[in-house]
Amino acid sequence: MPTPAKPYIALVSEKKSHRTKEELNLRKQGEEALSTGVAMKERHEVKNNPIAHKEFLRLNKLLKEISKNDAINEAVINRYCLIYAECHDFEEKRESFYKDLQELTSNKGELIDSEEISLSTYYKMKHNMQTTIINLDKQVQSKRKMLLDIEKENIMTIAAALRCIPKKVEDEKDDPLLIALRGG
Repeated sequence: MPTPAKPYIALVSEKKSHRTKEELNLRKQGEEALSTGVAMKERHEVKNNPIAHKEFLRLNKLLKEISKNDAINEAVINRYCLIYAECHDFEEKRESFYKDLQELTSNKGELIDSEEISLSTYYKMKHNMQTTIINLDKQVQSKRKMLLDIEKENIMTIAAALRCIPKKVEDEKDDPLLIALRGG
């Protein structure tokens, strides 16, 4: 698989490109055509969620560094931040149930000896907590898969956009080889 084309900014900053000024200008115009020129905005629901808001600010800063914090990516980034916050919430709930399960297990003897709960009630409670932990873990895994899918697609979209930009200037003249092959 060939190396993807470098963006205009990288080519200019390296100052050692073999491309002509025409090719560089064409590349710059192609990259500019792929953006709206409008910065991403944070949605209301993301602003109101502290974890999503923090993630949005982090991503916005990173995307601004590479000149990709464009409004065209706004919906995906906002959705990503909300899913990230949901994932974090499920992880906290899972940890809370896990701590409760550990506490129940460590206090088993005391609870049964003092006759606060019966042995069957203890095992039912333990089973219910374990089931809840497993269900929360399934939710976390599905949220993580969503995050990974968005991350992959976002990276692939940027790479695909860069590949769509023509690398070379189309010559106005006909290629002598093509003329000869056409019989002219």
